Amino acid sequence: MSPYCKNFLGLLILCLIPVLSSAQSTKWVGTWSTAPQLVEPHNNPPNPGLTNNSIRQIFKISIGGDSLRMRFTNEFSSSPVTMKEVHLALSTGADSIEQSTDTILLFNGEQEVTMDAGSYVMSDPFAFSVDSLSTLAVTIYFGQTSSDVSGHPGSRTTSYILTGNHSGDVTFLGSVNTDHWYVINTLEVLAPDTSAAVAILGDSITDGRGSGTNKQNRWPDELSKRLQANPGTGHVAVLNQGIGGNCVLGSCLGPSAQSRFHRDILDQSGIRWLIIMEGINDIGNGSPGTGDRLVEAFTQMTHAAHMRGIYVYGATLLPMKGSFYYSEAHEAERQIVNQWIRTTDLLDGYIDLDKALRNPSDTLSLLPEADDGDGLHPSETGHRMMAEAVDLALFTQSDSLEYEDNSQSLYYEAECGETGSDWDIVNDELASNGSYITVKSGVESLNNAPSTDDGLVSIVFSVDSSGTYSIYGRLNNPTYNDDSFWLKVDDGDFVLYNGLVTSGWNWVKFDDFTLSEGDHVLQIGYREDGATLDKISITNSFIAPSGMGDEAQNICSTTSIDHKPDTPDGYTLNQNYPNPFNPSTNIGYQLAETAHVELNIFDTMGRKVAELVNSRQTAGFHLLSFDAAGLASGIYFYRLETSSGFIESKKMILLM
Repeated sequence: MSPYCKNFLGLLILCLIPVLSSAQSTKWVGTWSTAPQLVEPHNNPPNPGLTNNSIRQIFKISIGGDSLRMRFTNEFSSSPVTMKEVHLALSTGADSIEQSTDTILLFNGEQEVTMDAGSYVMSDPFAFSVDSLSTLAVTIYFGQTSSDVSGHPGSRTTSYILTGNHSGDVTFLGSVNTDHWYVINTLEVLAPDTSAAVAILGDSITDGRGSGTNKQNRWPDELSKRLQANPGTGHVAVLNQGIGGNCVLGSCLGPSAQSRFHRDILDQSGIRWLIIMEGINDIGNGSPGTGDRLVEAFTQMTHAAHMRGIYVYGATLLPMKGSFYYSEAHEAERQIVNQWIRTTDLLDGYIDLDKALRNPSDTLSLLPEADDGDGLHPSETGHRMMAEAVDLALFTQSDSLEYEDNSQSLYYEAECGETGSDWDIVNDELASNGSYITVKSGVESLNNAPSTDDGLVSIVFSVDSSGTYSIYGRLNNPTYNDDSFWLKVDDGDFVLYNGLVTSGWNWVKFDDFTLSEGDHVLQIGYREDGATLDKISITNSFIAPSGMGDEAQNICSTTSIDHKPDTPDGYTLNQNYPNPFNPSTNIGYQLAETAHVELNIFDTMGRKVAELVNSRQTAGFHLLSFDAAGLASGIYFYRLETSSGFIESKKMILLM
């Protein structure tokens, strides 16, 4: 029996939700959210951990209501997570709650729920009266939890852990504390049709770097306060989708903004507006042309949002002179992005944060009072100034944007085309159609495209109108030794596309092609063995493919083919990238067989400063991110050691 059915008052309140909804509220709107990612090992829950223990986590909402539902995530973990009890209550400060508001959440009518690896759960709707800008506490009593937990490291809010089940306790006296969030993702409120949310896509600045721990004064928080204080915008919720160290274009820290755009922005409930305030990490770690690539990415995001009826505002990138990112070349890329934001007709408006926080005596640097001390991140005063620079009139539209899309997007399964015998077909539940193709071991064509059909994948396709079409491949190429293809369209020459490294399955753009209306032939040839290809997209849309893409034109059955990829023939430890780095970098390594693995970081005195891996891992390539926030600038070493006897170390440079 449901706990709500065990007492009359609880049952009465729950049953009133549909009545209230039909009379006053018509849709779900996100009132709080955080962007999930795989939590790095050094940010994992401290002892006693989460398994069979309780954690109380604190967050502040934007708009209020009387009916809620909450989403929890296990999307970046490799094993299941069980939540035995989940409670929500008003916070009275620190680890304490107002006991009279304590409410048990249910999942399909049950208290206990297990999230499979790569999945999430949404609670049943529940009655809970809460005012705008309230601070809430969610308390979870876990069963078995994944060792690689999904969450949000940059919470700037203290969480409290106790051994055993304390989900209904008023206080968490004697708790172990940590400033991270785990598995919590989004809280939604059943709101009037006039209500809507603005989502802010960002990096460490939006995530709150420079704001105060437990002060809830990140610039999105300050914006929410302004919106609630203004009579014309009290219906507007704010969703902070910032990730510290995040990049738009590729792997920095957390999933790239492009790869997480669907989940963190488009799939949120009640979004009417989007602010894009990201790209400085790409520029700081990038090369000439980064600014133009960011503009292309923002263009794709804007079109995707417009198709969902979402207004899009660009926020100019803050000055960075005096920071570790600054150089004349990097500054030129920042100016390219800011100039586009200020002048393009594609965006529905812009917020000039650069102008609001720059120093009049040196416009390439932050105001001293707005600088947290590193020349890049705003101080608490800077966060408030950013929020004050936002024109609240941007959020007074009562209707969603109208947008008409006449683009054509075609999808093809690589294994279902004319595929040469030099390719293996591999079954994989994470691949579209359950399988992908990979170049056989020992087969390469480094200097020229394959000269016979054995090395080619051929796709015949037809486009409805003449114009420019982009060709994408869904790839899983984890190293620089398996990341290149030869490609041509019709009677053109084969062109080499190299450096197509990904972290897991991701869509990668090959190139743009001018095509006439009618039939065409695409041919893709291998270059390096081990290169993988799952699916192909040919589109004249500004929107990049996502997930597994739409249904393919050439679905086929591959159940009778089950080739297994060859076991790696050795151990390797790759050089980290980027290097030098700040504050995060990626480390990849290959295992020839299943083994116990230790991967640690040491300073120049030989002292271990971080433990990244200490577990048994399967054969194959592994890639992880290391966040060096809190460490001083200088030279460090990372060492890989396996139970099979392999030991190797490499040097990396941290520039803070």
